[in-house]
Amino acid sequence: MKLRKTLSVKTIKTILNLNLIAMITPIFWIIPVASILALVFAWFFFRQMMKESEGTPQMIKIAAAVRKGAMSYLKQQYKIVGCVFLGLVILFSIMAYGFHVQNVWVPIAFLTGGFFSGLSGFLGMKTATYASARTANAARNSLNSGLRIAFRSGAVMGLVVVGLGLLDISFWYLLLNAVIPADALTPTHKLCVITTTMLLVPFGLMLPPTPALAVIACFSREI
Repeated sequence: MKLRKTLSVKTIKTILNLNLIAMITPIFWIIPVASILALVFAWFFFRQMMKESEGTPQMIKIAAAVRKGAMSYLKQQYKIVGCVFLGLVILFSIMAYGFHVQNVWVPIAFLTGGFFSGLSGFLGMKTATYASARTANAARNSLNSGLRIAFRSGAVMGLVVVGLGLLDISFWYLLLNAVIPADALTPTHKLCVITTTMLLVPFGLMLPPTPALAVIACFSREI
């Protein structure tokens, strides 16, 4: 009887380990690969856009003033959003390390999500302000040239947001799947911890760039 119980426990552990390995199937790797491809294409479109001329000296002067104003606005917005973000990090840290109602990875996952979110907003704003004069100048030659620069520079923001978001989520899934031990008695515990932690990653990704997106939309309309 004791031997049968020992074998059953070993069998359960073996099955659990196989299930956890099976959680990362070959199709999963499409996600990090796609995120890297998105970032590569974003860099390529940005470099192509930067090769275009900004136009006349007056257009260059106006574009420089627009860039300066836009970055000042973004800096001020990030100060305000940063205070809210810091408050939420402190709240999640108290919940995780003080009251133990959240797992210890939650505050860190929220931080990485917020960092990539802020980075996306910054890169999107830089691209939008660099593209405005170049689009206007290209449109002087032909509508097709102007639209090509406008669409490619607009794609940079979307590709950066998607690329960094998927890369962050993929990283956390791989990390948590590797470091969180499996529980033979409650097989769903590990998946529950991974899920609750990863829910905070997109939440962090949503916060900092929100004010930047409104400004980028304004610049897109001007383009």
